[in-house]
Amino acid sequence: MATTEHGPLAGVRVVELAGIGPGPFAAMLLADLGADVVRVDRPGGAGLGIDPAHDLTNRNKRSVLVDLKAEGGPDRVLDLVERADILIEGYRPGVAERLGVGPDACLARNPQLVYGRMTGWGQDGPLAERAGHDIAYIALTGTLSMIGKPGEPPTVPANLVGDYAGGSLYLVVGVLAALQHARTPGGTGQVVDAAIVDGAAHLATMIHGMLAAGGWQDRRGSNLLDGGCPFYGSYETADGQYMAVGPLEQQFYDEFVELLGIGDGAPDRKDVSRWEELRTVVADRFRTRTRAEWTEVFEATDACVAPVLSLREARHHPHLAARSTFVEHGGLTQPAPAPRFSATPVSVRSGPAQPGADTEAVARDWDVPSIHRPRKDTTD
Repeated sequence: MATTEHGPLAGVRVVELAGIGPGPFAAMLLADLGADVVRVDRPGGAGLGIDPAHDLTNRNKRSVLVDLKAEGGPDRVLDLVERADILIEGYRPGVAERLGVGPDACLARNPQLVYGRMTGWGQDGPLAERAGHDIAYIALTGTLSMIGKPGEPPTVPANLVGDYAGGSLYLVVGVLAALQHARTPGGTGQVVDAAIVDGAAHLATMIHGMLAAGGWQDRRGSNLLDGGCPFYGSYETADGQYMAVGPLEQQFYDEFVELLGIGDGAPDRKDVSRWEELRTVVADRFRTRTRAEWTEVFEATDACVAPVLSLREARHHPHLAARSTFVEHGGLTQPAPAPRFSATPVSVRSGPAQPGADTEAVARDWDVPSIHRPRKDTTD
């Protein structure tokens, strides 16, 4: 039976120093799981200029406005830190220290604090001081080289693989593991160095094992899981849409070729030298019907085939609708919090935090009156 409506992290306090990309997403995940996340916004915004009312990575949070470069700004943040369990920042190495809110200053005020640092290159190394974005991080780790067709430039997988998978999710795992340590007898706070290059490299652990065993070729479009295999990829349909195909196991493949209508004449899938021939046969067959028609053919089967849906289409799929994978809050359709918990359910409790809108409530709830400041400071 549910014991709370706010998730398993209810009671955990998080200070997020405003930034862009993986830091805010990590803080959103903590907020989705029930943590009380206070985002410290700075005058003028965080950088990319997205309308705060539509920035879904700031849902379930509260915001206060503090200028860390103004007199007294760092002290106000340290007053929040004193009441917090976790802090997240995404500055380049050394910036937080220069602003007066680095690990030493924060841990001096709160020795149990978990100080989470989110960067692309990490806190040390030859590139630590360099600017960068998701695409450069996954390029350097070899991850980008695996994505796309042979003979063509690598395909950019949005910023999901680096920023969010290799960055945000590893930061969340790290700060929660460190929080567990801090809360054990004799445990202390510590610094978590979450670098996207580390996470993106770590994501490919299985691939490195296959490479060492000779089961993976170090070139894209040549392997079982990178589009090189004709029964693991996507195919165009008669209406210009696509179907995703992935029947790797023999029993699923047998059902796939039977339903596709090529069971009698398909080249042997185990003969890698005939993979291109098999790909042509599969592709030609898919182009004979529309995506909707093929969806009906493969629906309720174990052939491991699914329609490739757009972002706007996905929310209406019967399975995702039945699970409420997408929800609407404040007029914005968005992915629901994940994963799901039987005793401590999670939900979208509030829309994107508006910069500075929650100062009074946070000052009261966290008992930090110092974050109030003269009106004139808000336009510095």
